[in-house]
Amino acid sequence: MKKITELTAELAAPVVTEQGCTLWDVEYVKEAGTWYLRVLLDKEGGVDILDCEAISRKLSDLLDAADPIEGSYTLEVGSAGAERPLKRPGDFERFMGAPVAVRLYRSQDGYKEFSGVLKGYDAQSGAVTVTVGKDDLTFEKSDVALVRLRVEF
Repeated sequence: MKKITELTAELAAPVVTEQGCTLWDVEYVKEAGTWYLRVLLDKEGGVDILDCEAISRKLSDLLDAADPIEGSYTLEVGSAGAERPLKRPGDFERFMGAPVAVRLYRSQDGYKEFSGVLKGYDAQSGAVTVTVGKDDLTFEKSDVALVRLRVEF
């Protein structure tokens, strides 16, 4: 049996494409006792509320028909955001050279978060290389809690 996120991604993909968007991620998480099914979108020029509304309405009908989730949940359709997490190898490739923040599970040299420019990603090992100041720092996948884009003003 497919995971809820995989099934939702399959159902959402044609609807998202039809709206001129791309599917960034699907999350199924429990927060404060409520289950949330989040469909995160991306679009050249930005995702707007009309995109979210149109996709939400169509996807809600598809999910009701497929009925993949027992019990109640809240469907949320929204933008992946400017400071979105990078999760898949394609995400790292797409944003090579972009400003990122790397959050670690344990502190390294007294810091748990490093901000810099994404310089490299090893798809085999999952290691991430970031230029921080003049130094290139490589973080092993097992040490990295999160890598996200960073907006600079």
